[in-house]
Amino acid sequence: MRSRLPSAVGALTRQPAAAAAVRSRTLNLTVVHSSFSSSPRSHHAHPLSKNPLLRDRAYVNGKWVTAAAGPAAAFDVADPATGDVLATVPDCDAADTRAAIQHASDAFAKWKKTTARERSVVLRRWHDLVMANKTHLAQIVTGESGKPIGEAEGEIAYSAGYMLWFSEEGPRAARTHIVSRASIPSSLCSTQYGDIIPTPAQNKRLLVMKQPVGVCGIITPWNFPLAMLARKVAPALAAGCTTVVKPPDLTPLTALAFAALGEEAGVPAGVYNVVTTKKAVEVGAELTSNPVVRKISFTGSTNVGKQLMKQSSQTMQRMSLELGGNAPFIVFDDADLDAAVEGLINSKFRNTGQTCVCANRVFVQKGIYDAFAARLADRVRALKVGHGYDPDVRQGPLIDVKALEKVKRHVDDAVGSGAAVSVGGKPHALGRSFFEPTVLVNCTPSMLLAREETFGPVAGLIPFETESAVVAMANDTPFGLAGYFFSRDLGRIFRVAEALEVGMVGVNEGLISTEVAPFGGVKESGMGREGSKYGLQEYMETKYLCLGGI
Repeated sequence: MRSRLPSAVGALTRQPAAAAAVRSRTLNLTVVHSSFSSSPRSHHAHPLSKNPLLRDRAYVNGKWVTAAAGPAAAFDVADPATGDVLATVPDCDAADTRAAIQHASDAFAKWKKTTARERSVVLRRWHDLVMANKTHLAQIVTGESGKPIGEAEGEIAYSAGYMLWFSEEGPRAARTHIVSRASIPSSLCSTQYGDIIPTPAQNKRLLVMKQPVGVCGIITPWNFPLAMLARKVAPALAAGCTTVVKPPDLTPLTALAFAALGEEAGVPAGVYNVVTTKKAVEVGAELTSNPVVRKISFTGSTNVGKQLMKQSSQTMQRMSLELGGNAPFIVFDDADLDAAVEGLINSKFRNTGQTCVCANRVFVQKGIYDAFAARLADRVRALKVGHGYDPDVRQGPLIDVKALEKVKRHVDDAVGSGAAVSVGGKPHALGRSFFEPTVLVNCTPSMLLAREETFGPVAGLIPFETESAVVAMANDTPFGLAGYFFSRDLGRIFRVAEALEVGMVGVNEGLISTEVAPFGGVKESGMGREGSKYGLQEYMETKYLCLGGI
């Protein structure tokens, strides 16, 4: 049976969520993780037991609510490292989601009429509160996802970057090319990136305006519970849209904490709604079939993305899909080996290998294969495994036992097919869903770890001989999210970067995500882009005006 946190958590999370109460509890923050043992069964009180941002209700129309079916319709959220129940949250259904959509629609009628500068002020305040509460937010992220606290703190800063950037991009995008605004309707003056088109007739004027799409359904994954949320919600609100968020059932607490801070920042009721649920299929069907919802933004598996796309075809919703990957990581013989090893550590082992842009197939040119494998093994062997609250831990647990079983299956398949274990290779002695950081050598493209997304701390090294051969192997997949390669040959850099069939390329770099650049894939890794000016365009419609009788 899962152990539960002290009853004080239940009392804390059931307090009224008035903004003043949130404000009084979020000042003078302290770091409480420093004494937490790396053992998943520490005797210390769980750091979330007194976290002021912990909430146990859904957030709809500015209110903290239970499911319409009653308080009994609820589910537990647990720490993957220990099994401790962190909170019990509402298990909302289609009816709850429908009500949230209607509230978002009502709020949209007012929110879309605000100016970009007014929306910017709200987003900036929200950003500031996120950064002021970085410690408490990171504790929640680590508690429900298991990632190391240092990475969780990095995720909070990364998430806030999207909020700050879109708070600034909204007003930039709101500039129009209209010389005189005196006779132009206010609805046109507040639109994004307007244009005047040269007219083919003297008595006409042709204008282009951008308007917010409308109510957006936001479906986020568990591996970056705040970053994926901020990357979608910030541009939506900056554009003038309202949102209904379905966070993952494994990590919904971050989305609720985000709501508490948004409430304090002045986000109007109905603009940001959070529907917690384990009924993912039912709630997803409501979001994709409800004609009030005009856009779906989803990050998750390709199979689920395809299903959502099929369902949304009935209402012709706009879609942004960031789906599965199978990223190649290529090390050429002219590469800086130390930089390549560091790049692979960052790309492959961040978040215990559970990232959508994680290096999944590692190709190493034969001339430097043994040297690279030895240096990588030394680095991986030194990675400390344990509970994420230990500041020295670099590898936390996998999200659940199912994830562990998949990683083990990939390793067993590789070893059974001729690969050799250099480091790790088995479940960790800590138990539960902990797996040893692993390096496998003598791997081949036919192994499961090269054909499927492992989503775990396993680097299988595949040797190659020529540039053309490795590019062909890298592109031999239906996925195309990210790719990486290390080389100091300028000509090769351009050739390979252009040849890789992916949406993003890291050249001599293992960390590529930033709010100022477009994030997204090709092929079966999705459509649309998040971040940058391109991410804002995803939440706007283009309208053409022909003014006659001039």
